[in-house]
Amino acid sequence: MSKLNEPVVRHSASRGPDSPDVWGIYEPDTGSIQYICACPKTKSAALIDVVWNFDPKSFATDSRSMDQVVALAEENGLKIQWVLDTHPHADHLMASDHLKARLKVENAIGAKVTDIATLWREIYNTPGAFDPDADFAQLFNDGDSFRIGDLDVRVMLSPGHTLGSITYVCGDAAFVHDTLMMPDAGTSRCDFPGGSAEDLWNSIQEILRLPGDTRLFVGHDYGTDTRDEPAWEASVDEHKAHNKHVKDGTTKADYIKVRTERDATLSLPDRMLAALQINLRGGRLPKPEDDGRSYLKMPVDRF
Repeated sequence: MSKLNEPVVRHSASRGPDSPDVWGIYEPDTGSIQYICACPKTKSAALIDVVWNFDPKSFATDSRSMDQVVALAEENGLKIQWVLDTHPHADHLMASDHLKARLKVENAIGAKVTDIATLWREIYNTPGAFDPDADFAQLFNDGDSFRIGDLDVRVMLSPGHTLGSITYVCGDAAFVHDTLMMPDAGTSRCDFPGGSAEDLWNSIQEILRLPGDTRLFVGHDYGTDTRDEPAWEASVDEHKAHNKHVKDGTTKADYIKVRTERDATLSLPDRMLAALQINLRGGRLPKPEDDGRSYLKMPVDRF
């Protein structure tokens, strides 16, 4: 029986004092992987790319995924120190603002979210919308570092899927979001506004320069024709040997051709136009109107 419709949880254990404990929590509605990255010594932890559930038909929201992640952290005696996102997601609503308020911790994303906000203000024709400096406690630049307990975390700018995506490298673990997918699935799409197949290739090459035993944790999985359960962890060496889009011997030109042709066949994510105007507010809804409800604005015939 397929597990692609179940909220699967797996633990990737620490390999030593500089290696984090990592829990992956699969969100089946969007194929998203949410993560807990924890210091094994101090039990301090970060939540990464947590989902706020959203029904694209009714526009109803619920907190079941973020509740599951917080409960898992509590079950393992973890103290949440950070709420992190790798980029403004197009396929799901970010739980960042809710978790920041609920857990009373700082939230963060890459600093180039400000450039993404500028791009989407024009698309939504909302010149006064989106203020990432106000909605995120930290905006990380390429090369910035911070700590989760006793563990050092380094930020890598990894554009391609979006122009401001970042990777978090913590010891022998790297959270590579929508760059790589699992080796049998290849890589992520890069056809959204601000995306670039060339940039994505360059970002992936930087990721694949990490030590060969580095655990790479991807942002999404949808299974394959031969795999009916979600997966999200593979090493640098495994990707270099087996990734169907970027394994050793692949040329940049061949990759760009394959990626561009593949992206041309993909439809727009059904949550994208709702998600981005919420996620560019850190996961907040627009200010309620005089009836107490929030409303979203959709561009017609733009995509």
